[in-house]
Amino acid sequence: MIRTVLIEDHELTRVGIRAALEQTGVINIVGEASTGKQGLQILRDTQPDVAVLDIGLPDIDGIEMLQQFRQSQQENADSVKVLVLTMHDNEDAVLAAFAAGADSYSMKDASLDRLLEAIQLTHEGHTWIDPNIAQIVLRQARKSQSAASSVQASPSGTTVSLGTPAAEVTEVENTDLKEDSRSIDGVDSEVQQLMESDPLTKRELEILELIVGGCNNAQIAEKLYITVGTVKTHVRSILNKLCVDDRTQAAVRALRSGLVN
Repeated sequence: MIRTVLIEDHELTRVGIRAALEQTGVINIVGEASTGKQGLQILRDTQPDVAVLDIGLPDIDGIEMLQQFRQSQQENADSVKVLVLTMHDNEDAVLAAFAAGADSYSMKDASLDRLLEAIQLTHEGHTWIDPNIAQIVLRQARKSQSAASSVQASPSGTTVSLGTPAAEVTEVENTDLKEDSRSIDGVDSEVQQLMESDPLTKRELEILELIVGGCNNAQIAEKLYITVGTVKTHVRSILNKLCVDDRTQAAVRALRSGLVN
């Protein structure tokens, strides 16, 4: 059971999400809140596995609430994974949410199966990004690649960069840019050797291009006239060959390595 908190100001929406998630048998709702201040208190009191957070809260918005929570928890904050569930799909909202410390981002019109998948993957330490906004993160990846060489020690400054698992935008507020296991690096020599010894097939390259384009498995299957099961098999092979954990990380690595333009 994934211990989950819902922070959503619309009561009917919150009740509906709770009922839908609880009927799956894998989600345990341990707390609810309708405001940012209530949300902060519930997160501190319950320390859930995953918080499902709306941005448009009536007192303080979800992004500011998340910033405050991450700052107050410091070293222990990352133990609570945060999935932003919102109607906001503009670039500013997406990047601000990841910069504030969100782990995943989903639109409210997602199906129950997709929402459940998002919560489960977030709980496992991955970053789930709604396909409808994936292109925003990939564009940011391209920007961060071109700007990477200019990120040097300087007196002050803030930069937005792309990280992983999947794609996680973090805010760097100092010049001690220490890399950790969440960073997406370029293709290093070891990965390059693996890719050369076991290169992607023509079909895998086709599928990788569609992944970069934001297509899900069903859309890829329809475009290539193959079954969804076949797509899943190819995707697993692509992830293994690129030494990545998920689709978005594969897309970013493909862009940064030149496999896909």
